[in-house]
Amino acid sequence: MNFHIRNRFVLLADLLVILLSVIISYSLRLEYPLDFVRYYLQGAIYLTVVSVVIKPLVFFYFGLYRRLWIYASISELKLIAMSVTAASVLVTVIMNLVFWMGWFGPGFSRSVLAIDWIISLLLIGGSRLMYRVLAETRRPNGGDKQKKVLVIGAGDAGAIMAREMLRNTQINLKPIGFLDDDPDKKGHALLGLQVFGPIQELPQILENNSVDEVIIAIPSAPGKVVRAVADVCRPLGVPFRTMPGIYELLGGRVNVNRLREVEITDLLRREPVRIHEDWIGKVLKGKRVLVTGAGGSIGRELCRQIARWEPESLTLLGHGENSIFEAMLELKQDYASLALIPVIADIRDERRLNEVFSLQQPQVVFHTAAHKHVPLMQANISDAITNNVFGTQNVLQAAHTFGVERLVLISTDKAVRPANVYGASKRLAELLTLDAAKKTGSSFSVVRFGNVLGSRGSVVPLFKKMIAAGGPIQITHPDMARFFMTIPEAVHLVLQAASMGDGGEAFLLNMGEQVRIVDLAEDLIRLSGLEPGRDIEIIFSGIRPGEKIREELWEKDKTYSKTEHPDIFRSAESNEEIHFDLDGLMLRLAAMVKSKNDAQIIDLLDGTLPNCSIRETMANTDIMSMSE
Repeated sequence: MNFHIRNRFVLLADLLVILLSVIISYSLRLEYPLDFVRYYLQGAIYLTVVSVVIKPLVFFYFGLYRRLWIYASISELKLIAMSVTAASVLVTVIMNLVFWMGWFGPGFSRSVLAIDWIISLLLIGGSRLMYRVLAETRRPNGGDKQKKVLVIGAGDAGAIMAREMLRNTQINLKPIGFLDDDPDKKGHALLGLQVFGPIQELPQILENNSVDEVIIAIPSAPGKVVRAVADVCRPLGVPFRTMPGIYELLGGRVNVNRLREVEITDLLRREPVRIHEDWIGKVLKGKRVLVTGAGGSIGRELCRQIARWEPESLTLLGHGENSIFEAMLELKQDYASLALIPVIADIRDERRLNEVFSLQQPQVVFHTAAHKHVPLMQANISDAITNNVFGTQNVLQAAHTFGVERLVLISTDKAVRPANVYGASKRLAELLTLDAAKKTGSSFSVVRFGNVLGSRGSVVPLFKKMIAAGGPIQITHPDMARFFMTIPEAVHLVLQAASMGDGGEAFLLNMGEQVRIVDLAEDLIRLSGLEPGRDIEIIFSGIRPGEKIREELWEKDKTYSKTEHPDIFRSAESNEEIHFDLDGLMLRLAAMVKSKNDAQIIDLLDGTLPNCSIRETMANTDIMSMSE
């Protein structure tokens, strides 16, 4: 049964409380009732009338009659303190004015006003607390149908989760206690629930207690913590869920609805480092921002995180109408007041691009639009060059023409010693961006990082499809390894790097250690409730010609300096010096693209870009077997 108190009854209760407060205040102040009748009665009547009129009006102004007090929290208590104090101050001013005008006799005690303020605080606050207590006691307990939940993490997020489970019996979850690594919390109670001990005691807790589900309520938990919980729960058949990582929660609320099954991204996420967020705010707040490739995995997450910084407007530019439409729906739901501008355009269309920049006048541009699938670009060389190279050139030119304050190109580790068309095209896009920054003095910069987990066309969705089909999972080599980062984490670091750039910098994100693809596949199989080798077979097809066993994010012959952020490095200016005629290369490349002469394009890139070796990868390329 729902318990709800209408605010008109709250108002009536407040009137009684106000009257009672005056009576109690005089009772505490005066020792002899006869003195009250002789000297203070008239002043008490005035105080009562003024309080009954003024205080409810002030309470209404502060919104005390527009609240659901059965859900009262600390913020409501602060509001009560502010409104009661404001009302008492106003009553004090009026009563002193009335006394000064001589409207009643000398029997007026100013100390009663102070006592009345304290009593009003206690009674008004206490009445609201009583509504909350009554609501809690009237709620059904959910019976035996509720699942018993052990919450990992006794911090703010864990408390919010447990409180919501206790309040809302419809979700059929009942917290029985917490695990937390903070030794000061062990043995203490949170919301009436015991903190059993550190997370390492999870096996004993599950063995000694009836637990139906484990919930990881630590948004900042690194992957090793999530993995440790999963490794304990899986063999015991205990379901386990988690809330998204801290970067996924940016701009969102912590609640039970955000709980989800543990994903591969949770196993690989790192401890978050969040510093200088105010720098990001200075770059984005109140600015007109444009994102190219806004319908893609990186572009959409960029838009989501940019939106929380309250830009003046956000332009979503993309070539695919469906992806832009989906991104718009998501953003409108979370940021209804933000000016969102969807633009369907191809960055290869110079006229259309100039039209968009002229109309929207963006101040900050994030350029993520690119053809990125390695095998498809090997088979469609001219299209890779027109989009990734000449499309970038068009964006840079438009940005310079229309006075963009800041532009960031999103690049890839495959631009380092490029061994394929995609990597070479992105390396050339980097050089174009840095050259434009040098020539124009504009704040154009590059941010380079490795693979992101879960992006469209990446290895994770491909492996999931193979698992759903019953296997096998095909991997080229048991030692094949790649850098991986979650999309929200990568985007957060991109925004942080963007706030540091003055122009002409190449920033590199610290991707951590490379992850073996076979380990990734085994984790995905286990998260699907299966066992590698028994339920899903992993087979090795052999390294493809020119393919790297391990990717490179750092060029060994170049130097990099630290920045204010421990996960962001800056390439030294000498690294990015161009030792060939870039303008001449672009002219020759344009002619070759126009004539569709792919062989000449490869020879030109191999012969011009340092350490470029595309030709080696062209032999026997199997498009469908490649997963990057």
